[in-house]
Amino acid sequence: MPEPVVAVEDLRKEFPVPGAPGLVAVDDVSFELERGESLAVIGESGSGKTTLARMLVGLETPTAGRIEIDGEDRSRPGRRARERLERGRRIQLVFQNPYSSLDRRQPARACIAEMLDLHFGLSPDERDARVRELCEQVGLDERQAGALPRALSGGQRQRVAIARALAVRPQVLVLDEAVASLDVSIQAQILNLLADIRAQEDISYIVVSHDLAVVRQISDKGFVMEHGRVVERGSTVDLLDAPQHPYTQLLRRSVPGPGWTPQRRQRGVHA
Repeated sequence: MPEPVVAVEDLRKEFPVPGAPGLVAVDDVSFELERGESLAVIGESGSGKTTLARMLVGLETPTAGRIEIDGEDRSRPGRRARERLERGRRIQLVFQNPYSSLDRRQPARACIAEMLDLHFGLSPDERDARVRELCEQVGLDERQAGALPRALSGGQRQRVAIARALAVRPQVLVLDEAVASLDVSIQAQILNLLADIRAQEDISYIVVSHDLAVVRQISDKGFVMEHGRVVERGSTVDLLDAPQHPYTQLLRRSVPGPGWTPQRRQRGVHA
């Protein structure tokens, strides 16, 4: 059997609370991600899924457990710049809010070029050619590539963030609610873009999301987290169409169906 690109074993993250027991955000989580696979991490806000993503990319230190990426122990963030760069060339994170993750003073192409300068010793011509290639890959035209983030739409900013992450040719892309801040039509465009990139590149996805429609479109398998623990795992089809755990069933029932309209609570009436 080929070695998984990511292997997580008994991962735990506990945050200290002054004068009280620590807050356990992630508790005994284990999983494997195969090369070319797309894995969904499903759960509501507070379920621990974003803390898990931050540990994978080295932004949080696990309290216990083990993280292997491409067969190497990455359980602790690198202490030296070289170690952090090596990890970054294997796994990259795309944040939920592209505006806050981009430098507001940098045009899109400069943001992507900076990543290339940080990781590779390219000549100016080679770097510029690679920037053009990445912009074309994510659907940014020449005007958009030269624009500041404030002059771009939410979807265009997320395309910049994706291009920046792809610049180092990572083996794994962690998508932390990467389309949650976009409207539905733009979400569909970005999800189609991600599907195309996965078909073109030798890349695996970890899709962190509360949105079951997003999970269905972009993942092969996944697991559901509640209060930091995995309560159910399986193929995406099984999780969404035949959930077994009560919490997964609740998430599934919470999705509005055809004909659903929101109800406003009348003033002065309490449930």
